[in-house]
Amino acid sequence: MTKKNVQVEENLNGERLDKALSTLTGESRSLVQMLIKKQAVLVNGEKTKANYKVKTGDELSYEIEEPEELSVTPENIPLDIYYEDADVLVVNKPQGMVVHPSAGHSTGTLVNALLYHCTDLSGINGVIRPGIVHRIDKDTSGLLMVAKNDAAHESLSEQLKAKTSDRIYLALVHGDIKHQKGTIEAPIGRAKEDRKKMAVVADGKEARTHFEVLERFGDYTLVKCELDTGRTHQIRVHMKYIGHPLAGDPKYGPKNTLAGNGQFLHASELGFLHPRTGEALHFKAPLPENFEAALKQLREK
Repeated sequence: MTKKNVQVEENLNGERLDKALSTLTGESRSLVQMLIKKQAVLVNGEKTKANYKVKTGDELSYEIEEPEELSVTPENIPLDIYYEDADVLVVNKPQGMVVHPSAGHSTGTLVNALLYHCTDLSGINGVIRPGIVHRIDKDTSGLLMVAKNDAAHESLSEQLKAKTSDRIYLALVHGDIKHQKGTIEAPIGRAKEDRKKMAVVADGKEARTHFEVLERFGDYTLVKCELDTGRTHQIRVHMKYIGHPLAGDPKYGPKNTLAGNGQFLHASELGFLHPRTGEALHFKAPLPENFEAALKQLREK
C-alpha cells in the first residue's frame, strides 16, 4: 500500500472530490471513486464523500495498492470476435464458458482467452477481471464488450450506468405468456433462504426488464428481453418472478424442463457508442446450435 498526497490548485476550487483527485493525480475516475468508497481518501485528514466540493489548498491524501503481478494464465482458446480496435473488443461468448476466473474456475475462462489474444486490457477491475465491463452467466451465450484501456472502460461503464447502451437477449421460457409486451420492475438482491441465489426482495437494487413475445409454443414461449439495469441473474430472476422461468435453468427453473446445457438465454444484440469516436456501434449474434435445435423441436410438435 502506497500513500500519496496532493494539494488542490486554485483552478479546481469547487470541483467534486472525485473529479479533482482524478485530475490532480491522473488516476481514473472509477478508481478514485472506489478508493473514496473504501475510505482510502482523506481531505485535510478527514474522511468525506465523492461529491464533496474541494477548496483551494485542501490537502488530499489517498492510499493505493501496488499493482499485483498478473497471475491469470493466458490460454490459446479460440474467440468468436465480432469487432476489435485499439479501444474495444466485442466477443460472442459460447455457452459453458465462465467470463473470469473464480473459485473452481481458474482456467478456461474468457479472460484466459483474452489475455492470450491481446495484452492491452483495462485494469480497472483488477487482476482477475481485466477488460471486463459487464458479465453474462457461464451458461448464457452471446455478446460482451471488453475494454482495452481504462478510458474506454470508464466510457462503456458510464453508458451502462446511464442506460444508453443496448443489451437485448433471447430467452425461451416455460408457459404461455398472455401479454404480448411488458415491463418487469422489481428489486433484486440475495435470496433470504439461499444466499447463493438472487431473488426479488424489498431491499434489493432497482431492476427493470422489458420483454416482448416473439413466438408461442403452448408450453413454452420465446421472448426478447431488453435490460435497463444489469443485476446478477436479472432475466432469470425476473422471468421466474412472473411465473415463467427460463427453460433449462438449473437454479431458477423446474426440474421438468427442456434438455440442454443450462438456461436457454442468449445475448443476441449489443449496442453502444464507441468510447473514442462516439460512433454508434450495434452487433447481432445468431442463436447457438442447441438453442436453434430446441426451437425446431418445439415447432415440429
